[in-house]
Amino acid sequence: MIVTNYLKALLLSGITKKKNIKFDVKKSSKVLMLRYDRIGDMVITTPVFRELKKSYPNIEINVLASQANHMILKNNPYIDSIYLNNKNNIFLDLPILFKLRKKKIDVCFEFDHSVVRHAIIRLKIINPKKVISVEKTGRYGLHGSKLQIYDYYTEKPKDNHFRDIWLATLKPFNVMPESKRYDIFYDDLQKNIAINFLSQYPNKILIGINLEGAVKGKKIHYIELIDICKGLHKINRNIQIIILSTPQKEQSVKEMLVNMRLDYVSIAYRTNNILDASALIDNLHLIITPDTAIAHIASTFNIPVITIHENNDESYKLFAPTSDLNRTVFSANSKSLEGFSVESILVHANDLMKLIKSER
Repeated sequence: MIVTNYLKALLLSGITKKKNIKFDVKKSSKVLMLRYDRIGDMVITTPVFRELKKSYPNIEINVLASQANHMILKNNPYIDSIYLNNKNNIFLDLPILFKLRKKKIDVCFEFDHSVVRHAIIRLKIINPKKVISVEKTGRYGLHGSKLQIYDYYTEKPKDNHFRDIWLATLKPFNVMPESKRYDIFYDDLQKNIAINFLSQYPNKILIGINLEGAVKGKKIHYIELIDICKGLHKINRNIQIIILSTPQKEQSVKEMLVNMRLDYVSIAYRTNNILDASALIDNLHLIITPDTAIAHIASTFNIPVITIHENNDESYKLFAPTSDLNRTVFSANSKSLEGFSVESILVHANDLMKLIKSER
């Protein structure tokens, strides 16, 4: 194992070697952000795009996004071009990567805090003048500082939120962020659809419940949902619970609600993309979710949110909700949501509904 890791480290060190180009990043005309992962990661990164563009209005900001998260950037005035990446098949990405190489990118931002081989291969192909990344612990016993492909490392302080860690990548540009808020730009049609749908529940406290996330195991089960809904209605009878669902889960959720037979619980209209869902979330009063992406969307619009998180304090601090009013219920397990307390959700919901009522 020691010999194998040594050989892997030697190979990794070799492929990351590059010539040092003298270039002041503050003179960049084109930058590329590598953000081809989940929806929540993209939401948290949106302040980076805005703060860079506001400080350097003439800079061209390109983003290499994923099929899953690129819709978050639609209508974003701080982004010039979006390219789609296929994370699991670099061969399918070669045309895009070589297209980006021809653009002669000045600076690439790579936001991973660990050494990721496919990211290194992409950077080698794109061949920017400089690469900015987050401090890396290394791989195969090789410290991140030994990887020459990275020109600037920004710190990853303990207990910091990823929002702040990723905003720190702007330090080589001498950008001091004026705001840390997230950006999502849905359109007027999406807004009107949401408002028209919710108009059937006048004067109600509107509570959105998201049942599951992109990560396997992050889920509110049927029995737990019944207990949550009945408990919320016992706390305040002037509520309407809206179940958020993807089109793929719509039929199973409808069947679930038929079995529940609770007239104060209904399914949301079909949201075909994350901006449709964002417009709805922005017009609710409280969100309950086991998924950090939905929590970040709620935080974008400062909607009160209750999140359910695995019993992992380090992970929680990195992805914590940032709404002014937020609460989190932790499960009994460090790797799953098994054993979370419905009663704790109801206690938090009671507190938040009182605050929401006082502000309405």
